[in-house]
Amino acid sequence: MALPVQPCAVAGLRSLVDQQKVLWPTTPPNARLLIGVIIPAKDEAENLPATLAALAAQTDLQGQPLDFASYEILVLANNCHDQTANVVRAFAQQHPALALHVAEIALPPSEAHVGQARRLLMDEACRRLERITGPSGIIASTDADTRVAPTWLAATQQEMKAGADAVGGRIFPERPIRKSCLVRRTHLRDATYRLLRAHLEALVDPDPADLWPRHHQHYGASLAITVAAYRQVGGLPIVPFLEDEALCQALRRYDLRLRHSPAVQVNTSARQAGRVAVGLSWQLREWAQMTRQQREPLVESGAALVAEWTVRRKLRQLWQQTRQQPRQQAVPSCIRLAALLSVPAGPLTCQIVCAATFGVLWEWVQTHRAVWRRGQLTTLPLAVAELRYLITQEQEAGLHAQVVSAAAPVRWPLAPSQQVEPVLRGAVAV
Repeated sequence: MALPVQPCAVAGLRSLVDQQKVLWPTTPPNARLLIGVIIPAKDEAENLPATLAALAAQTDLQGQPLDFASYEILVLANNCHDQTANVVRAFAQQHPALALHVAEIALPPSEAHVGQARRLLMDEACRRLERITGPSGIIASTDADTRVAPTWLAATQQEMKAGADAVGGRIFPERPIRKSCLVRRTHLRDATYRLLRAHLEALVDPDPADLWPRHHQHYGASLAITVAAYRQVGGLPIVPFLEDEALCQALRRYDLRLRHSPAVQVNTSARQAGRVAVGLSWQLREWAQMTRQQREPLVESGAALVAEWTVRRKLRQLWQQTRQQPRQQAVPSCIRLAALLSVPAGPLTCQIVCAATFGVLWEWVQTHRAVWRRGQLTTLPLAVAELRYLITQEQEAGLHAQVVSAAAPVRWPLAPSQQVEPVLRGAVAV
């Protein structure tokens, strides 16, 4: 049983746009349009020229200029107090072959956030792509303080042709954080932790659509999605911040294929005065404060992550098997997994049988389980060392290539943390 397609944002687009008084371009999209690039912008007159210049310099994977007819750029200047919209218009006049459109809007205070702005943009890009390209069209999001790589669009297209429904690009700081900066060491350690974590996850519970090498980022500065997938999940969730994360959660709910591609790259500003309540600028401020207080960030331990990914893999195997076997045969395994997941066995059995996608099942588990992994946090430097150790262990043992029965007990590759810490403590991470 498939999940129903959610009411698409495009279906209610015109009333929403009219309500917000967004005057989108009346120029029809080019008949060869394949990609709609969207940029929410608030007081970004200073940054936009470089952002647009990078988009105007796109090439294919052989280094040849990308056909301007294959993509267009939509900019929404929302609640601006500077010349953001005029900067875009001036750039468009200087590059007449580039399909660049800008609209302005003054959102009410309750809706004046990036989630609403990005939603309006993605809805309009979806509508225009559907007129020409249909379900295979690509909506590509970036930010006004971001410079995309020359092959950003071409690499995204390549991942989509390989079967991805959405693609998160690798995001780098525009300029390396100064060595004297309080957060530089923490920022580098955190990036190392996230990449090592992605590597270990690919070993313990590999996703066929997102195999290693991969990364961990799926944020608005570089996030693309097909029109078909955008329609299926009902559009971008309208939330004040982390709207990109909410969209990816919706993709997982539908078991859609999210690729974290190392080939898709952008550079974004490392400013600490950002435009959103929670984002990179907020994180940099938090790290700076912790550094001044001589505190290390706490993150999930490698052992806890391996435990969760292992039981998740077993649960997925059982869910898949239940599609081909009678419900009664799944009950014993459900009971064992329920104990590991800290959820009631009866409801878990019902969910395994009834869930249309594994994403729905896993979301139910995360919502209904009792305390899980609480207290299994560790400091960032120790976690980095632990992840490196675990990756080595997984690679040497070849655990990722073994087929493990769903009824087998969870294998903990490490001894309890108190036995491991003496080995790892003192290991210096990046």
